[in-house]
Amino acid sequence: MQDTKQLKYDKAYLRIAREWGKLSHCKRKQVGALIVKDRMIISDGYNGTPTGFENFCEDEEGYTKWYVLHAEANAILKVASSTQSCQGATLYITMSPCKECSKLIHQSGITRVVYQIDYKDNSGLDFLQKAGVKLQQVTELDT
Repeated sequence: MQDTKQLKYDKAYLRIAREWGKLSHCKRKQVGALIVKDRMIISDGYNGTPTGFENFCEDEEGYTKWYVLHAEANAILKVASSTQSCQGATLYITMSPCKECSKLIHQSGITRVVYQIDYKDNSGLDFLQKAGVKLQQVTELDT
């Protein structure tokens, strides 16, 4: 069982990630992510289109455009262009990662993922577990 102090931090960081997700222009899903290392937020992200593109994430039929970046990818890429490193960090994300983002998470050196809601496909979580990344789902955030 996870200690109470860590759970308190996990819930707080997930609440911040949820607020961050609200900045997304996507209509179908708004996902927020934080990367935390040594109790310091080193990056954040939410799902959306790449820099310089229109902010609309969905096409005329309501489907998500293929080039929309996921929240965790945006957060990881932000670290890549900074002096920080994800090595040994924790990713807080409002929805569990897809299989594509799971590869980025593992490769970036993140060692723990805390998420709130399950994504429709759990193959990303299966991959991370196989890669030795610690997974923790926290559904109740005591808001």
